This record gives sequence, C-alpha cells and structure tokens, in this order.
Amino acid sequence: MSKFIFVTGGVSSSLGKGLTASSLGRLLKCRGLRVTMCKLDPYINVDPGTMNPGEHGEVFVTEDGGETDLDLGHYERFIDESLSRNSNTTTGTIYSSVISKERRGDYLGKTVQVIPHVTDEIKQRVLRLANDDVDIVIVEIGGTVGDIEIVPFVEAIRQLRRDVGRQNVCYVHLTLVPYLAPSGEQKTKPTQHSVTELRSRGIQPDVIVCRSDKDISDALKRKISLLCDVPIEAVISAVDAASIYEIPLVLHEEGLDAVVCRTLGIESDDHPIALERWEQLVRRIESSTRTVHIGVVGKYVNLPDAYLSVVEALRHAGFHHGVRVELDWIDAELVPDLIPRERLRELDGIVIPGGFGERGIEGMVAAAAYTREHQIPCLGLCLGLQVMVVDVARHLAALEGANSREFDSRTPHPVIDLMPDQENVVDKGGTMRLGAYPAMLAPGSQVFAIYGAGAVTERHRHRYEVNSRYRARLEAAGLRCSGTSPDDRLVEFIELPGHPFWVGTQAHPEFKSRPDRPHPLFRELLAAALERADGREPRLLDIGDLDPVA
Repeated sequence: MSKFIFVTGGVSSSLGKGLTASSLGRLLKCRGLRVTMCKLDPYINVDPGTMNPGEHGEVFVTEDGGETDLDLGHYERFIDESLSRNSNTTTGTIYSSVISKERRGDYLGKTVQVIPHVTDEIKQRVLRLANDDVDIVIVEIGGTVGDIEIVPFVEAIRQLRRDVGRQNVCYVHLTLVPYLAPSGEQKTKPTQHSVTELRSRGIQPDVIVCRSDKDISDALKRKISLLCDVPIEAVISAVDAASIYEIPLVLHEEGLDAVVCRTLGIESDDHPIALERWEQLVRRIESSTRTVHIGVVGKYVNLPDAYLSVVEALRHAGFHHGVRVELDWIDAELVPDLIPRERLRELDGIVIPGGFGERGIEGMVAAAAYTREHQIPCLGLCLGLQVMVVDVARHLAALEGANSREFDSRTPHPVIDLMPDQENVVDKGGTMRLGAYPAMLAPGSQVFAIYGAGAVTERHRHRYEVNSRYRARLEAAGLRCSGTSPDDRLVEFIELPGHPFWVGTQAHPEFKSRPDRPHPLFRELLAAALERADGREPRLLDIGDLDPVA
C-alpha cells in the first residue's frame, strides 16, 4: 500500500515548500523507494494556463498535455519521473467537478457541502496517484496555513490519515525562523503560531522544517520541540544553499529522510541511501569557476520564474560543461535600442523563449536577425522558432511584411498561421497543441546530430504553426526545416546551415532537462557558446561526437 507525505507551509509564502518536497522525493528515491508527487493549489482557476506568466510564473506542461504549476517542474527535475495532469489539482477543478456531479444528480438530491463533498473530491484526487507501482506519494499543499482558501485541503488531508491509517501518513510542516538583527536573535514565535494554527485544524505535524538564513541551534531545536510537541530529531534546519541542488544533501545531513521513514514505518536498513551520484553532481556544480554569458530575450523578464525551466535547462547544460551560466535578461521591447549599442554582441549565446501576444515581437525578430548575421549561437523555443522564421522570410526570402497572423491579421505573408482546420474554431483554447508530440529529424541535419536519433518526442504548448505554403520559399532562401511531424505537415525544427548554432524548435525541450542529464539542445547551445567565448572556429557536429539522447 502506498504511503503519503503531506507538505504544508506557514508564516510566509515562497519559503520553498516545492523544493523541500522535491528534495525529500529525491532522498527517498535514493533509498530505492518509488516516488510520485502532486501539488494541491488553492486558487480558483481551473489551471494556470490562462494566468499571466509575469504574475504567476511559467506554465509547466506534462507529457499528457496538462498545464500545471511550475513546482511540477521541480518535482520532475529532482525525482526524475515524468508526471501527469493528475499531479496538479486546483480549487477550480475541484469545484467544477463537484458542481458537475450535482447537476447530474450524482449526490441523489443531498445538500452539497464542503464536508463531505468537496473534501471527498480532494481525497479522490490524492488517492488516484496511489497504486502498486508507487511506494510514496508526496503531496504539497499550496499557500500557507491560515489562508481561507486552504481550509478544505487541510481538512481533506486530516481525514486521509483516518482513511488510510496513521502509520501510512507523515505530515511535514515548513516554517520560517527569522533572524532579527537589532536583537541578534533567531525567533521561534512565528513557527509556534504556525504550528498552533495547523493543530487547530486537527493536524499535529510529525516533522517541522525550519527555513532560515542561519543554522538553527540545538537550543532552538529543543525549544521548538518542546513547544510544538515534536521529537527534537524531527526539527530540521533548512538553511539557504548556494544551489537548489544542494538542498537534498543539506536535508539528509539534518536527518529529514530518516525521520520520515521512521514515521512511516519504513526500515532504513532495508532501504540504505545511495547519494554518490547526487554528491558527484553537487561537486561538479561547486567546482565550476568559468562563466559563460547567455542572453534571454523575452517578454516576461521582470519575473525570471516565467522562464524557470529554461533557466534550469541552461544551468544543467552548464553543469555538463563545468561552467557557470550567467544570464543577461533582455526585455524584447528594448532590443531595437540595444542593438546599435552592441549589447547583444557581448553575449556568448542567446535564447529566445516562448510566449503569447504581440508585445515585444519586433524586438525578438530583431534579436533573431542579429544573431543570424553575427554568427552568435541562438536557440529559439516555440515562439522563438516563429520569430526566427519571420526573420528569414523578411530578410532572406524577400517576403516584405511577413509575420505571424497572431500578431498581424493583415500580413501579406502569414508565414506563421493557424492550421486550415483550426481557422474557423471559435474557442481558440481548443486549438492548442499540448503535451508530447513526435518529430522526425532529417538525416545529416544539425538537430539529427545533436539528438543522435532520427525520431524524438518533445512537449508542446502553442497554437500557431509554420505555414506549409511558404516552406519551399523559406528553404530556397537557406532555411532548413530539419524536423517535421511524422506526416510531414508540421515544421518542428529549423536550422541555418553554415551557422555555428542557429536552431529553433516548435517544442519546449526545457521541460525534459534534468540536472544530471541536460537536454541535448541546451547542451550543444552552450558548447557553441563556449567556442564563441574562446574565439575558436565552430566545430561541425557529427553523431559520433555526442552522447545519444536519453
């Protein structure tokens, strides 16, 4: 039977519940346990797909096309498991399901209430993740204890302890232990109040993880242990780490995984931990001294979390090459003003990530053109591929006024457009390509060499496509459509022969990158960027030079 770990937070948001839960998942996997994870989000949106990235951060996409919270990206990167849309549940989906059931008469005329109907729906979403292939289900509850939106979720996980048995549930509570400079002390009162609030809802935490910028002393641990009624070994100090990938080692040193295993009745001797591979990764991160400069030309650069997976994929590639990636965030709207000042020329490489809407598009096209003309390595992702196509259409194929119909409905040359079978669809949400789609790579192409394979699968999140009516014209101008859908209708990859690295993909490969297994496209972008930084002649890629894609 699967066991459950519920991670709640108190005092303040953004303490790192997602990273703590992910790190615990990695530690348990290192003990040979089979782990899956999910996020319960209290917002009323059905999913984050329509939320502003500049406010909420990126939308992470699962293999089956679920638009989910960005914490699922952390989960996948740490536990190295592909999750599904079932791993993200929101208040919106819960109430939508409950109301649909009420309208169908599923409740047989009973008064529909938060308890038991809403809480039962929440429990069903958690329990469906438990099966014979999973030992541990880690569930993060969004928000903080005390928020009005979180109450049904807290009540549901309280009931679950009774439903599945006390020995099958562990409650982990994350709190803040602030340091007050005037008094020179760390204060435990916020933790005490947070635990009191949680206990008022019927939950006694088994473990308290204390976030702080300084180590929690043994004296403070004893105080928290006494006042919050947890064993002293279950008070875990989680100090700030230089890299998020050090967090599992920090928490293991504090004994988090051991105390969780004891709480769940899992014998540590039966599941010894093997951390050597993760320790090797962290040593590699710490030993990186050289820096490579990568520009991110985007629409939402004021909130880096809007491109979280892109950032992590670049870092993973840096780990592989033994370098630190220094990011230069460039607002796409400002690019036309920055080009005359040679701002882009200073960079070793550029990424043009995805996005929606007209704002900043001309700046992205200008950035694509500049990297093409000045031999700067460039990787275009989703929208990035589309602006690269627009650049080629305008400046190499002599298609004056070429654009995407998304941004200019009257363009004389819609080189990016909706598919013909989508043009009359009123609900544009129904035209999105979401989740994993296959692509066939052209033999002898750069992407074929990068992947080391002729067929790949990547995750998508977009609506517009390269217009197949312009494909011959674009290729005659020098663009190579190096990857297509299996039926050859859709362009999935483009590249520019003779350029060190000018590659675009309609997909979001950043979602599949892992810290110890960087995505090939990001790995080779950094390889080209390092060659530029060294002033070396760019090498021609050959399949035999590269590790095959995992």
